Amino acid sequence: MGTPHNAAEKGEIASTVLMPGDPLRAKYIADTYLEDARCFNTVRNMLGYTGTYKGREISVMGGGMGMPSIGIYTYELYHRYEVEAIIRIGSAGALRDDIQLKDVVIGMGACTDSNYAAQYQLPGTFAPIADYRLLEKAVNTARVQGVNVKVGNILSSDIFYNDDDEVNAKWRKMGVMAVEMEAAALYMNAARAGKKALCMLTISNHLFRQESISASERQSGFGQMMEIALEL
Repeated sequence: MGTPHNAAEKGEIASTVLMPGDPLRAKYIADTYLEDARCFNTVRNMLGYTGTYKGREISVMGGGMGMPSIGIYTYELYHRYEVEAIIRIGSAGALRDDIQLKDVVIGMGACTDSNYAAQYQLPGTFAPIADYRLLEKAVNTARVQGVNVKVGNILSSDIFYNDDDEVNAKWRKMGVMAVEMEAAALYMNAARAGKKALCMLTISNHLFRQESISASERQSGFGQMMEIALEL
């Protein structure tokens, strides 16, 4: 089978895929959490693995940076490999004062400055949202694990270095929790395919307090998020 971006054959990818941005993070997850993990993709070094967790088959694959990248990989997973659910696990910059470093936030909705939705030629503005059942299960799992997650609106931006110095303040005043670069495209691809998607994020920096965490601290916060995601 395969595609220009994925060498996997049909049946090599599980129905649920965890998707960090960094392909090396995908390798770390496979090595750390999955049993009998086998690599199904090395094209463009976008590593993908399938293994088992508590007896259940699960896959993990990198998605890259930005909506064009995750848009390609998730489209193919949904449409070419019969994947049913994709859970993005990544990092984000906090906007609101009540969001702290290493907090886990879940994107119930994903605002965006991207024109990704233009391809659907809709007669209005589409609101990209998470799958409710995945969202509910993630919140309940976090509660059992003693993790206080925050749920709400996030921003998926096409721009990392924005020329508008006021852009973050404008989103912040609308209550947006944090900014990342992929969830909106994931949610739109899932909606169009009739599939499931969720975005979970660990806060790595705060955009209004000039705070950030080290690589080792990011790893510990990421582990907390992973233990929730793996139960979904």
